[in-house]
Amino acid sequence: MTETLLRIEDLRVSFGAVEAVRGADLTVAPGERVAVVGASGSGKSTLAHAIMGLLPGSGRVTGGTIRWREEDLARADETRLRRLRGREIGLVPQDPMSNLNPVSRVGWQVAETLVAHKVCGRRAARERAVELLGQAGLPDPARRAKQYPHEFSGGMRQRALIAIGLACRPDLLIADEPTSALDVTVQRQILDHLAELTEELGTALLLVTHDLGLAAERADRVVVMSEGRVVESGPAREVLTEPRQDYTRRLVAAMPARSAPRRAVETESAAPILEVCGVSKEYRLRGRGGLLRAVDDVSFTIGRGRTTAIVGESGSGKTTTARMVLGLLPATSGAIRLDGAQVLGLRGARLRAARRAMQPVFQDPYASLDPMWTVERLIAEPLRAFGIGDRAARRARVAELLDQVALSATLAHRYPNELSGGQRQRVAIARALAIEPRLVICDEPVSALDVLVQEQVLTLLSTLQEQLGLSYLFISHDLAVVRVLAHEVLVMRDGRVVEQGSAAEVLDSPSDPYTQQLLEAIPGAGIFAG
Repeated sequence: MTETLLRIEDLRVSFGAVEAVRGADLTVAPGERVAVVGASGSGKSTLAHAIMGLLPGSGRVTGGTIRWREEDLARADETRLRRLRGREIGLVPQDPMSNLNPVSRVGWQVAETLVAHKVCGRRAARERAVELLGQAGLPDPARRAKQYPHEFSGGMRQRALIAIGLACRPDLLIADEPTSALDVTVQRQILDHLAELTEELGTALLLVTHDLGLAAERADRVVVMSEGRVVESGPAREVLTEPRQDYTRRLVAAMPARSAPRRAVETESAAPILEVCGVSKEYRLRGRGGLLRAVDDVSFTIGRGRTTAIVGESGSGKTTTARMVLGLLPATSGAIRLDGAQVLGLRGARLRAARRAMQPVFQDPYASLDPMWTVERLIAEPLRAFGIGDRAARRARVAELLDQVALSATLAHRYPNELSGGQRQRVAIARALAIEPRLVICDEPVSALDVLVQEQVLTLLSTLQEQLGLSYLFISHDLAVVRVLAHEVLVMRDGRVVEQGSAAEVLDSPSDPYTQQLLEAIPGAGIFAG
């Protein structure tokens, strides 16, 4: 390929006094698939947003060129950029819930792009929107076009964004972490559709991701960024299987591959800390009546100092099961025993005592940590709620917990927005440990983190288990991550357990076709299998 569609040379982007992109170079040829990879804060998303003139806040291009064919977009005015966005360069952003209008029907949001760029009239645009949603892999697109974003699953919302991004048949599609929060099978389906559509249209793809397996599998070339600079680039498989730079080697080494060694601490078998026996959860469907069984006859145990993982796709019932264990949802039937005592149906003081013994760590620490509270207040809150210690004792306990999760004591007076994603998750873990629980329920605790931070958090969880004898219920859609920590694994689908056993049995010799499908869907599983 001699023609160049996009050529970025010596690009510099600043936010006030902070330089986020420092002299980056990148090219994309027509029809080429290029992945930009790097840890959080590497500048990869800033680079992508600069191309389309979508830098937030005080962000501005301070040097270099962004050549779109022969035109320098770094010097284009807003009128030109508006014509460019969607028509010539499409965008699939990371978070569909904040990028889809919650009060507008999905079909119109696709049609609106066509109308705005005068591709067709409103009536034809609505008809075309249904076709585009179908092409993006949405079942029954005519019905879905009339629905609102909150009526879609995460995967369906992402498909809607792909339909919007490709509606005007752009020459380049920028996909910014398009599947980072989705389970592996939905991720594979969406990326397959994206590949088919871009190939059919001849659209080039610029894929921004922290997932190296995904980059190796889906891109022709890879550009590796660190601290705003391009540190390595070249053919995707060559860069990621034979990296030349230390930073790229660290990224690859941190990736929890399909055959990654387990870090799970082996303990002697003992009486289980948690027993879940035949638990089911039913919801009454509004309007048409009837019942939806979200969890159907699930049973498992968790040994002391051991980790049981529940894996499955979105909607499999794994998070609903965890919420019933925590007492946040009532079970329709079954029994849940903590240290031999029934916890289902507990109220008042007895429920508080049970909750003191088990604490959660959620997927998104930014959503689960009060943005108006300091780190010290956040970690001390469970101590205050349970009346443990005076102010001085609580402050000392917070310092001890910060040290335990490898955070500096100087962070105690900062707010969540002043922390990185990895630091926020460590604060969430410290808060969960404050009242010395025996069982910690981790609901997708590393799914939103890049591979370097993910490795650090998994190492921390393993170390804390060894030091404190903690038991974990670990909820995840990522089998590569589960392999690192779990002793036992349950695989759930449509509310039922389809396979369970030791981690080695389930992950190395799966007997159920669905488990095999989940393993095969791990991005880069075949590439990084050594």
